[in-house]
Amino acid sequence: MTPTYSTLPMPDMPGAWHDKNIRAALQRIFDAAIHSAQPARVLARHLPSPPKGQCVVVGAGKAAAAMAAALEQAWPDVPLRGVVVTRDGHVATTSRIRVMEAAHPVPDSRSEDAARAILHEVRGLGPDDLVIALISGGGSALMELPAPGLTLADMRALNQELLHCGADIGDMNLVRRHLSDIKGGRLARACAPARVLTLAISDVPGDDPLTIASGPTVPDPTTPADALAVLRRRDITVTPQILDALMRPLPPYGQEAANPDNRFVLIATPMMALEAAAQEARTLGLTPLILGDALEGESRDAAIVMAGIAQSARHHGVPVAGPAVLLSGGEMTVSLRAGDGPPGRGGRNTEFLLSLALALQEHDGIWAIAGDSDGIDGTEDAAGAIVTPDTLSRARAQALDPREFLRRHDSYSLFDATGDLVRTGPTLTNVNDIRAIMVSETV
Repeated sequence: MTPTYSTLPMPDMPGAWHDKNIRAALQRIFDAAIHSAQPARVLARHLPSPPKGQCVVVGAGKAAAAMAAALEQAWPDVPLRGVVVTRDGHVATTSRIRVMEAAHPVPDSRSEDAARAILHEVRGLGPDDLVIALISGGGSALMELPAPGLTLADMRALNQELLHCGADIGDMNLVRRHLSDIKGGRLARACAPARVLTLAISDVPGDDPLTIASGPTVPDPTTPADALAVLRRRDITVTPQILDALMRPLPPYGQEAANPDNRFVLIATPMMALEAAAQEARTLGLTPLILGDALEGESRDAAIVMAGIAQSARHHGVPVAGPAVLLSGGEMTVSLRAGDGPPGRGGRNTEFLLSLALALQEHDGIWAIAGDSDGIDGTEDAAGAIVTPDTLSRARAQALDPREFLRRHDSYSLFDATGDLVRTGPTLTNVNDIRAIMVSETV
């Protein structure tokens, strides 16, 4: 991705900033975070010496194609073969590694085709061969091979249930691992006795290797009973086929069945991206404060907490004196509740921002940007949006009721009408959500 940094000049004094300058500053901070996680910038430094035998490349995730392209560029003379799968529209140009596309966030038949193609590539390898697994967020849906006795339709239905109930990514992927014939370390077992080097871009709170794309190359210490507990806690009624699969667990494929020299390396993480955003904020004369890279919870509720922190900074200089920017990452959730009616258009970032705007009630001196680092908030064509002190007034001037839009989970439509959506297109990386709340001088 080429950063979309604004060319608008930044004023010498933050107090002299106007709306256009502030929007440009927020966009620069957001773009700096994404740019820092580009595979072309970070992958090559983590590569080992080429192997004595074959080098096979496999992978899954929203960044998988860009990672494959970066690998080819770093190793122009090394014989490579393999296949990776990415989300529709997230392709990159490669010459030696095949790129497949599949659906996200709910798997389709191409997801199963990709899983089978990946397993085919790693068959029959020897101890001198190396498998480089390029793993990033989104891989759980993009590479799916149902366990024996299950169909893709079973997996799709369960995925929809998990999405609609607001399950966090950890719970979702725990369940997926125990219903898949390629996740939870099973891909690593299929590669044995070849050595596996996993290069991963994290999009999950805590950077847990087992949660990123459901951990296809790392051993899984959890059990089918743990997966059943998640389903019960979320009040999800499962089909007899899924219940039977969890009562008849797959063989415990894990590190004991794979090469003991396998390695897992994080090449980009949400915290690294936030640190890059913080550095960009400093160049703009702002004091950055990173609140955390693993914030979770309901989007609309988290926004109310963030609004309170921003107002405290504005009026009391606590936890940071303005001009400042409050940075955070992680993955919020949007739960569809009884009585909400048919959901509108929107993702967790635009829902967060609309709730933030309502909590701030046009508070002077506070602006915000929030977006998904992959460029797509949920299933929409925007990464996120920007909130200004006059967001609510501009919406109401068009006879739009912000609270009603929030109730209907229709935040995308409101920000589309006000012209505040942030559209980056697919960024070809994925380090989860990036949120920046800018506070002018403490008063």
